[in-house]
Amino acid sequence: MASMRKRFSSSSVEEDGISLCDSTSFSTFDLTSEEEHPYASLLCCHSIQDSLLSSNSSFTGYRGILNWIIILLVLTHAHLFLENFIQHGFLIDVKKVLGHLIEDNCNWPSVILILAANTFALIALLLERSQEKAMLSLSNAHRLHLTNLGLLVLFPPAVIVHEPAMSTGGAFFSLLFYTILGMKLYSYQETNRWYRLAHLEKEQNGPASQKHHNEHLTFRELYYFLLAPTLCFQRGFPCCPNVRINKLLHRLIEMVVLVQIMVGIVQQAPTHFLWLLFFFLTHSYLNFCAELLRFGDRHFYGDWWNATTLIAFWKNWNIPFQRWCHRHIYTRLVERNVSPSHAELLVFLMSAALCEYMIALPLHSCRLWIFLMMVFELLVAVFLRNYFQGNYGNGLVWLFLLLGPPLAVATYFHDHYVSLRVNRQHRPSQSPPTSERRVFLQLH
Repeated sequence: MASMRKRFSSSSVEEDGISLCDSTSFSTFDLTSEEEHPYASLLCCHSIQDSLLSSNSSFTGYRGILNWIIILLVLTHAHLFLENFIQHGFLIDVKKVLGHLIEDNCNWPSVILILAANTFALIALLLERSQEKAMLSLSNAHRLHLTNLGLLVLFPPAVIVHEPAMSTGGAFFSLLFYTILGMKLYSYQETNRWYRLAHLEKEQNGPASQKHHNEHLTFRELYYFLLAPTLCFQRGFPCCPNVRINKLLHRLIEMVVLVQIMVGIVQQAPTHFLWLLFFFLTHSYLNFCAELLRFGDRHFYGDWWNATTLIAFWKNWNIPFQRWCHRHIYTRLVERNVSPSHAELLVFLMSAALCEYMIALPLHSCRLWIFLMMVFELLVAVFLRNYFQGNYGNGLVWLFLLLGPPLAVATYFHDHYVSLRVNRQHRPSQSPPTSERRVFLQLH
């Protein structure tokens, strides 16, 4: 027994002295050199370490789990689509969907409204060229720019409110288009003003710099910026050397598949529909546009899913919008001696009002639910950030994301549907119950 004990005693104890092998069960062993005990390495097979999925672990290789979640989501949505198709058949009337988007065969107010937006873009370009030719002073041109932007902001709401032929879908896409255009044109005139002020400070390089400056005020540069997936203007965007056809086709197929899945689950899982729409817009569509235009900066979102506070989520979920707000609003407010905390609050309230505006106006119903929901989330983020940190903070963020925006948007659309039903009941002669008109669904 003594020889066996001597044979299996271990001398491979950890140098720091805190290994699990330093237990009382081995205290009676005679510790000698490792050369005398060839099985010493087999005795100590444990060490102090955390589970990979525990909060104390530094493990970060979760790509397989992400693939697993994606496959589960695809299979779940495919199951919902097949179940709905087997029970009810193909309910989507493509003709009615297209008719809802383009309104009437002879009157397309939303399409005409979007085409009319070119007027504001051309006016902005003409104002910039007039300044370069010394036809307008900086102050007068700035006032005309602000007037042009003011008309751009007021024009689509006036058309949506006073045009009964415009559908809800057409009104939403038109308003989204004009909002993006307004932010782009504001950045366009503001950035060109910064370039111009920098040029005035270096008048000794006048002729060469002026020529180089005029070369950027072209239709091609303006419309490239308007089509690019960014809200902030600069001269000389970073571009990829060529268009990768395989990536372009990949994004195109991805968008087609996502549209099919969204159409299949919109009747049974509207919350999932909103999340897929979010992924479609922020990832698939923006990357498709970037690849088509060879646009290099494709940092459209951060790791918002890992956010431990709602404030961190708001800073990462939409990088182009966040960058525009920081560049053109937050920085300007701080330059005017507004405290950083107050500037952040004003930026947040502006974004909350913009979200309310984007949903309420096309539905012709202003209930302030989205605005109040975002203000409530802000209060929670401020008062509970010291109590919910780490994984608990991330869980709180996901709780608000799953219950907040989808519920507010779904409530708006529910009230819109109820109002449509009430209006139809008051007009029985125009829409009899036996042939009730549906926009997206076809009765069998």
